[in-house]
Amino acid sequence: MTLLISARVAELGLTLESAAAPAANYVSFVQDGNLLYISGQISRKGNQPAYVGRLGDNISDHDGIEAARLSALGVLSQIAAATGDQLNRVARVVRLGVFVASTPEFNRQSAIANGASDLMVQVFGDVGRHARSAVGVASLPAGVAVEVEAVVSLTQP
Repeated sequence: MTLLISARVAELGLTLESAAAPAANYVSFVQDGNLLYISGQISRKGNQPAYVGRLGDNISDHDGIEAARLSALGVLSQIAAATGDQLNRVARVVRLGVFVASTPEFNRQSAIANGASDLMVQVFGDVGRHARSAVGVASLPAGVAVEVEAVVSLTQP
């Protein structure tokens, strides 16, 4: 029986939207050997940017964590697109890069990034534990508060 990423996400009470198309001159993911590189995914709801603003300004920590979770759902959509939605193809979530639009005084980027990290562990279990960077930036595409990129190790089909 093939386990589906979308089914696992649904078990968590969440919805996996279709994978977002690239917004410029790049591709959404590249597979090199067993490694799958996922381009940055912004927080979206209904294919529209969600949580527009900056942490420490007009976005609360709670909303920032939700923005990180939505961005991670975008990463999961790209993994599903790359693997035919096969959960068992994911050998390991190797690394997440989490970018948090924030004021210069804001210093809780790692707490916000936990929204993405926690989702990866909820979906993949121990295979979802990863290395991570959480970086504060001045702004992100479409004005969103969070963007997440990933490197994932895959098994052979």
